[in-house]
Amino acid sequence: MTLVLASMKRFCSRPAPLCKVLPGPWIVLLLIVFQPALFALDIERLCCEDLKQPEGIDAAQPRLSWILKCQKHSVRGERQSAYQVLVARSPEKLAANQGDLWDSGRVASEQSTCVRYEGAPLVSGQECFWKVRAWDSEGKPGPWSEAGRWSMGLLAPGDWQARWIGLDEAGPEPALRQDRRLPARWLRKEFAVKKKVRRATVYYSGLGSSELYINGQKAGDEVLSPGLAEYSRRVFYMTHEVARLLRPGANALGVTLGNGWYFGPRGKEFYGSRSFGFPKLLLQMRIEYQDGSSTIVVSDGTWKLTTQGPIRANNEYDGEEYDARMELGRWSLPRYDDSQWQPAHLVSSASGAPPRILTGDAPVESGPLLICSNLSAQRIEPIRVTQTLKPVAATEPSPGTFIFDMGQNMVGWCRLHVSGPRGVAVSLRHAERLKPDGALYVDNLRSAKATDRYVLKGEGKEAYEPRFTYHGFRYVEVTGYPGRPPLSALEGRVVHDDLESAGEFACSEPLLNRICHNIRWGLRGNYRSFPTDCPQRDERLAWLGDRAVESKGESYLFNTAAIYRKWLQDMADSQKASGSVPDICPPYRFAYSDNVTWPSTSVIIPAELFEQFGDITVIQEHYVCMKNWMDYMGRFVTNGIMPRDAYGDWCVPPEDPQQIHSKDPKRKTIGSLLATAYFYKDARLMGEYAAQLGKTEDAAHFNGLAETLKAAFNAKFLHDSQYDNGSQTSCVLPLSFGLVPEDARPQIFDHLLAKIQTESRGHIGTGLVGGQWLMRVLSDNGRPDVACRIATQRTYPSWGYMVEKGATTIWELWNGDTADPAMNSGNHMMLVGDLGIWLFEDLAGIKPDPAQPGFKHILMRPEPVGNLTFVRATHRSPYGLVSSDWKKDSKGFHWNVTVPVNATATLYVPAQSVDAVKESGRPALSARGVKFARMEGGCAIFEVGSGSYAFDARP
Repeated sequence: MTLVLASMKRFCSRPAPLCKVLPGPWIVLLLIVFQPALFALDIERLCCEDLKQPEGIDAAQPRLSWILKCQKHSVRGERQSAYQVLVARSPEKLAANQGDLWDSGRVASEQSTCVRYEGAPLVSGQECFWKVRAWDSEGKPGPWSEAGRWSMGLLAPGDWQARWIGLDEAGPEPALRQDRRLPARWLRKEFAVKKKVRRATVYYSGLGSSELYINGQKAGDEVLSPGLAEYSRRVFYMTHEVARLLRPGANALGVTLGNGWYFGPRGKEFYGSRSFGFPKLLLQMRIEYQDGSSTIVVSDGTWKLTTQGPIRANNEYDGEEYDARMELGRWSLPRYDDSQWQPAHLVSSASGAPPRILTGDAPVESGPLLICSNLSAQRIEPIRVTQTLKPVAATEPSPGTFIFDMGQNMVGWCRLHVSGPRGVAVSLRHAERLKPDGALYVDNLRSAKATDRYVLKGEGKEAYEPRFTYHGFRYVEVTGYPGRPPLSALEGRVVHDDLESAGEFACSEPLLNRICHNIRWGLRGNYRSFPTDCPQRDERLAWLGDRAVESKGESYLFNTAAIYRKWLQDMADSQKASGSVPDICPPYRFAYSDNVTWPSTSVIIPAELFEQFGDITVIQEHYVCMKNWMDYMGRFVTNGIMPRDAYGDWCVPPEDPQQIHSKDPKRKTIGSLLATAYFYKDARLMGEYAAQLGKTEDAAHFNGLAETLKAAFNAKFLHDSQYDNGSQTSCVLPLSFGLVPEDARPQIFDHLLAKIQTESRGHIGTGLVGGQWLMRVLSDNGRPDVACRIATQRTYPSWGYMVEKGATTIWELWNGDTADPAMNSGNHMMLVGDLGIWLFEDLAGIKPDPAQPGFKHILMRPEPVGNLTFVRATHRSPYGLVSSDWKKDSKGFHWNVTVPVNATATLYVPAQSVDAVKESGRPALSARGVKFARMEGGCAIFEVGSGSYAFDARP
């Protein structure tokens, strides 16, 4: 049966300019770039990116993937038996089937993900056009796909002729600098286009955040760009094709620079934050003409700069101040009078070295000036405005103070619509909650002002939305508005890394659906170049321990491959020479505690990514970082016990509604137990990684270390059928990690069940550490009913309690409605634990086979547990859509399953016997494409290939 390539929709995204699929009726190619230089923003699925160049020089071998689809939906068991890829220098050559860059020939292989380019060497800025065809399981070739296209980035430091420019001084507003709220920098440069343009590409990095304009039009739709990084080691640049924005004759480039995290948002408050310098710009544009000639426009001392624009202050914690009376008019258009602007300074590199001021009058040196050696093209989808919310209500709790309710705790900012006299100032203050009297509750913001201020120019209808800040909020306090604002005066602009949606979940229990909704919104709001926390207060950091295992659950809702690989690079960039990895990456607040539990994330996440996306290179490229950390931390092991834990089982549900942490010693877990268990888990993973990479000596070393730790762990902590004090987490971790001696597992599990049923009254009783493994431990040991009871509780402490109290995201604390506001975010992911994994893998029954990762083989075993009458879930795997849709009624269990082309699955159908099972209305034993394997654990087990199946099992 002939195969074609299938398209997949992206979530809330728009095309980006440098890597796209040319239109076609039935196909979309996927450019998978482990390749910082490529922008696969208009490609239907961005699964991977190449981190082969730790120095930040972009790799020259992109990797290609495609999704296969049968032309006839009734076909089952279809797979790819071979493929052929063509890559050409021009669309004309590609159309003529001439792969002058690479013709792979017919390759006998099922591989359809991460196929590495192996053609002629590619050069900086090169355009590549490609297509692919596949042979089906019968050896019949399918049609060529439509053409895809990508463009290379700048592959070597010597390709950069641009200079870093900016203003490394306070300027005329020293007070603003002292409170970390600089005015924006506005930079411009005019240039001429004298010939007909064939292509124009701009590469630029504006630190901390930037917007690029050409002839008055914004280039690209990203915001808060570029992505955040460990700036002392790495800086990201963006790339756009901009030929459509150029015009014959005079042209102008304009860039606006905000603070971002480069100019740190805090001094001494909380832990303080690192600051790397003042905002700065590096920009290079190559214009190629129809006659084959080219010219380059670069950032240098000939640019002009001013701080006297309308953005008077900006800070991601505190907000933005915008004075429309100071707008610069047609500042990014040619022939603008910039005589009052000053020459931009040539400044130091973006690596955090002490600034070196070079005025625009300084002699022009040849070659690049102080380019950061780790200048990398951005590897993840940019941040975008992905949705606009309308307020659902507005109140006036006090005269002239109006409170708008967006109906959803969100992350982003507001668009203000207003008209009034010149000089009137409207303030927008943001928060997640209200006081009982209806006023804004801001205690949990700590020092964050979370306020945007707009001064009207008095010219009729005006609209404003900030550019260089963001807030976590549901409610907006509006003051200073001229008159009574209508409900239409505000719009909520949802802002986050524009990740592709990867799946949906729904079931017969409305509470679980609401919890899943809250998880999805919480994840969206906490993607800010990496997974962050609490977007409303003065923190917003990437704590490693919060997302160690939750990362896997996230991948069922969003395509997280690129952002988590990027975060692993942040961890490597943040690692000290000693091997120490911080608790926060990047360490914008210095946090090298040398504990085990939080930095273990740097070892755990590669396994999660490999299992979910099937790409071994994430392990290959992060192996040195992991090994160095293991070797460094191994020095702390004493008599087989790892003593290094800094935070304990963080946020065990407290007994007092005002407390943050439990004070009950029976609920707490000793740090050395946590640290030793996690270091054992790490050692086991490292043994597996080393074996996969053929590092036999390392594998033996780490496996030996694991056995030493296991023996010491049980000798020290196991007694009287419990570990240490018998806390719930002290049971969960050994059961999950395989530390429990086989003959002791029943007693340890029974002890855990007793603690849940008596101490916790069927509610969750672990902190975030134990909670990342709890639900699967219960299901894997035969008690999914207990997991379901925990998941569907509506009283404290539970996810359902949050919902009952009106939460639309996940709280930082189980008692987030009553606890101390000092650590009480209404939008935090650390308490999700493995609930997301459990919903998809256990309730819905969609799980990758670790032996054939990336959903090449799928283990599908749903749990029809509790009072649930149906569960529907989908997941967009690297091979295509996987779906599981089951219901149970008086007639039995009914299950519709979809397995994508080029994948296989093992299906566990709940049944008393195989004779009780039908598929598509006929006995399953004689169903087409269905192979009965065995009966096991109350299930009839079948092996199937790709296709759609409908199973029915009599009760």
